[in-house]
Amino acid sequence: MSKLRFHIRFPEEKIPEPIIYQIGHEYNVVTSIRRADIRETTGWMDVEFSGETQEIERAIEGLRQKGVLVDPIELNVVE
Repeated sequence: MSKLRFHIRFPEEKIPEPIIYQIGHEYNVVTSIRRADIRETTGWMDVEFSGETQEIERAIEGLRQKGVLVDPIELNVVE
């Protein structure tokens, strides 16, 4: 099982949507929010995804298709 962390930035129009919840249900990954700052016009989260590497990659692509920006965080941990 892998644990990978990502920095996710939300455009203003995506802030009200439950995107992290949706990803956790659409893909076989466990999401864990490590840090976040969400405001009316801007938002970001540092999220750790646990699961099989291929499924995490599918979840990240799903996030991008939903219109959020996703960047890996240095020092990702693979177990």
